[in-house]
Amino acid sequence: MAEDRKAALVRITGRVQGVCFRAWTRDEAQMLGLCGWVRNERDGSVTALIAGPDAAVDTMLHRFWKGPPGASVSTVASEDASSIHPPAGFQITH
Repeated sequence: MAEDRKAALVRITGRVQGVCFRAWTRDEAQMLGLCGWVRNERDGSVTALIAGPDAAVDTMLHRFWKGPPGASVSTVASEDASSIHPPAGFQITH
């Protein structure tokens, strides 16, 4: 039986730039077997597309609240992104 899969487009705000949030996200996502990407936004937030098994996506959504050392997360807002096709693997984009 195939695992249920989902995708989420996530916006993370707070002190999330200048603290290696993108590299941390890539590493965590790869450990969880997720596909997608992460990027910094001009407004100081970080946006990520995460896709994979339901449980792995849910785990990553919870991990975003902590982030890497030095991060201070204010909000984690996610929306369904099942219509977006993620790349193979997980990338840091600009």
